[in-house]
Amino acid sequence: MVGIINYGLGNLGSIQNMLKVIGEKSIISDDIDKLDKCERYILPGVGAFDAGMTRLNECGLADFIKKQALDEKKPILGICLGMQLLGRKSEEGTLSGLGLIAFDNIKFRLDESDLKVPHMGWDIVKFKQKNPLMDNLKETQRYYFVHSYHAICDKQESVLMTCDYGYEFACAVVNENIMGVQFHPEKSHDFGMALLRNFVKEC
Repeated sequence: MVGIINYGLGNLGSIQNMLKVIGEKSIISDDIDKLDKCERYILPGVGAFDAGMTRLNECGLADFIKKQALDEKKPILGICLGMQLLGRKSEEGTLSGLGLIAFDNIKFRLDESDLKVPHMGWDIVKFKQKNPLMDNLKETQRYYFVHSYHAICDKQESVLMTCDYGYEFACAVVNENIMGVQFHPEKSHDFGMALLRNFVKEC
């Protein structure tokens, strides 16, 4: 059972529908007692960093996520804003993130480029290391992005995938059982379905 963490921000129904297609049961909830029974978690998110952390803190979900990830060692996957919240902080706000992976979020530096912010639409990613999240995925994977900020990791071993938008940036991160993807697998059709299948079957 996958617990889709509901803190008021994110494409919760789209994620649950994708999980249903691959045959995985899930619940959408902000109830810690219900979520505690789940085997793994997805932390979605669309919106601003401080708004996300405020909601997680207010409903006790920030401490719950840390406990499940660090003490119980349950797999957790952050998506878009959910990935950014796994880090320490963001230039977008002033609040501290969950601090589960050693990275900070910065706004795209595209001053000398004709590219626009946000980075929006389909883009190709590159695998930087082996991980069960990418098992049996073909080398050319395309996912759907919508974001203005991206992760800067302390260590290369935290970088799972990169994407190029004016320059190379980390678009998927990892720390043992804790993973995050900047793109939206729930909007990425077969590519996203395969990745989510790996998360629930292999991670």
